[in-house]
Amino acid sequence: MSDALIEVRDVSVTFGSGSRAVRAVRQVSLHIEKGEAVGIVGESGSGKSTLARVLAGLQRPNSGEVRFAGESIYQRGKAYRGENRRLVQMVFQDPYGSLNPRITALSAVSEAVRVHGVGSRKDAIAKSLELLGRMGISERDAGKKPRQLSGGQRQRVSVARALSAQPSVLLADEPTSAIDQSAQAQLLNLFRGLLDGGLSIALVSHDLGVIRYLTQRVYVMKDGEFVESGLTVEVFDNPQQEYTKQLIASIPGRELHKALS
Repeated sequence: MSDALIEVRDVSVTFGSGSRAVRAVRQVSLHIEKGEAVGIVGESGSGKSTLARVLAGLQRPNSGEVRFAGESIYQRGKAYRGENRRLVQMVFQDPYGSLNPRITALSAVSEAVRVHGVGSRKDAIAKSLELLGRMGISERDAGKKPRQLSGGQRQRVSVARALSAQPSVLLADEPTSAIDQSAQAQLLNLFRGLLDGGLSIALVSHDLGVIRYLTQRVYVMKDGEFVESGLTVEVFDNPQQEYTKQLIASIPGRELHKALS
């Protein structure tokens, strides 16, 4: 794991206390290497979204450690301080909820571009249009507010905003769950191109069709624990746990996988 950008060691997250305590994540360990896509898959309530928030520094674990580039992500009590804050970005499940409904797609991205160091407003707009264009968003659509865009377009705007930071790692929590299959295919092909460019991606999903298409390694999560992990192709072709077998037998993204293949 010498190339690991993010490493999780024995992380646990518990909500509440006493008899009402809920152990959402239970002593899990994983790593994400440079230029690879890692899948975290499981049913709703399995703990995968909580784990994604831990990776992003949005949820502090009760125990265990998260390291980025060999060092704890927490410095002086805060996660991803300084340059590291730019290098790890997250795309959320609900693109509408993560975008300001009062501003255009272009404004949303250009604001982020300026935060991450582009000098003038003119330069920020030019960079934003370039990023949105890479995501398949035309200049005309860039001038629209979130409610005027499709779900797939909103999600691609969210990806463009995340990429404005030029991150090393992109954390994507259920990025395809709220969009149709055509938009899913577009977004996943965009992710594949980003991987070819050296970006690392952690993809959180309940959809094994999506996981199989994009990722090299996969962690299967149930009740806050990893019940199986390994190379994606090996886990899919020869699952060892009954839970994994049941997930594979009911892949909701089977038709998408066929369309992408």
